[in-house]
Amino acid sequence: MARIAERMRKLLPSARRSSGSEAAPPPARGGRQGHNLFEAAAVYVAACAEDDQERQEEAVTWVSPGQLAFGVNELACRALLTLARERNQTPETVARSLLGVKGR
Repeated sequence: MARIAERMRKLLPSARRSSGSEAAPPPARGGRQGHNLFEAAAVYVAACAEDDQERQEEAVTWVSPGQLAFGVNELACRALLTLARERNQTPETVARSLLGVKGR
């Protein structure tokens, strides 16, 4: 999650600004209004997995950083639970395996 938060900070214009004297961030783009946080999270995470910087930058403009973080967290939890069920393992075991972290 820290890696995602760091990526979000790099992508968000407001997070990159060092002082209040700089111009406001550009208006949201993407061609259509009304994206929800789960749609933004799905697009953002898929773009991260595919190393698609342009799509990542687009998705972060759809919702607030807090909403995007919540959506990414919800997506991670749902994916982890699904994988755990498929593998007949605990969510913690699967999470550690995916991240390459040894058990305690």
